[in-house]
Amino acid sequence: MPEPTESAAVEIRGLVKVFRDFWRRPTVRAVNGIDLTIPRGKVFGLLGPNGSGKSTTIKILLGLLFPSAGDVRVLGESPRAVAVKQRIGYLPEDSHLYRYLPARETLDFYARLFALDRATRRARIDQSLEMVGLAHAANRPVGEFSKGMARRIGLAQALINDPQLVILDEPTAGLDPIGCRQVKDIMLALAARGTTVLLTSHLLADVEDVCDRLAILYNGKVRAQGTVQELLTVPDTISLSIPELSPDAMRDLLALLRERLGIEPRVDHPSMDLERFFLDVITKAADQPASLSGAAHTGRVAEFLRRS
Repeated sequence: MPEPTESAAVEIRGLVKVFRDFWRRPTVRAVNGIDLTIPRGKVFGLLGPNGSGKSTTIKILLGLLFPSAGDVRVLGESPRAVAVKQRIGYLPEDSHLYRYLPARETLDFYARLFALDRATRRARIDQSLEMVGLAHAANRPVGEFSKGMARRIGLAQALINDPQLVILDEPTAGLDPIGCRQVKDIMLALAARGTTVLLTSHLLADVEDVCDRLAILYNGKVRAQGTVQELLTVPDTISLSIPELSPDAMRDLLALLRERLGIEPRVDHPSMDLERFFLDVITKAADQPASLSGAAHTGRVAEFLRRS
């Protein structure tokens, strides 16, 4: 493999992973010759149906599995290097939390794994709980949390070490639309300050909202990759937005287009998407003071994650 590229957070060349049975006979070729480059400071989407090789690829990036062939570099080093693991944050698809630990102690436990000093731990925990809207539930055992609240704590623990690469596996699973928007805003804020985000999700609208580039896997191979704009642009169609016209002006405009272009234009009114409408309603409702039983609606990102 060539020397690692400074601008790449992840470089994968010819990656193959074959699972074998007890007698070392090959059973499944989960990854079959993947080539991928994930730029630094971008949100990259890794998509594909179940069994396409996404989870296997992520486990190799985390150093949990060894490749059968090919080469992988994470932040310029082998994913097996202990030092590189200090610079990675990971949110698995299923958050495994100690149900009897309160939220604050849960984050403190993970912060201690990265040998953060007491003052740094305290500051980051406070900021993280505020960021994910759970400051009011800091002393509640996480076993009492809803799935969405537990997901928020999982995201906070994935970021507690201020990582350079964050791998998020279905980060919005179990979240309401407010939580989904908050998570997407956090991903965009992380990328804006230079953190690389690798996202897997079956919610394609979320991927389209936040990803700069994406790759689609099927049967262990990359079937498409590129920027979102490159992949989704329909080359033979354009749209034109104009202010509201009077009926006479609209009739004249349509007649002109038919005469000059020989086509029948399609006329409709742009609409607000449901997510934006929902968030607008909730934001207005949140302005009315009330005690909270679930997660708060915040638009803030933790201070330690905003620093460049």
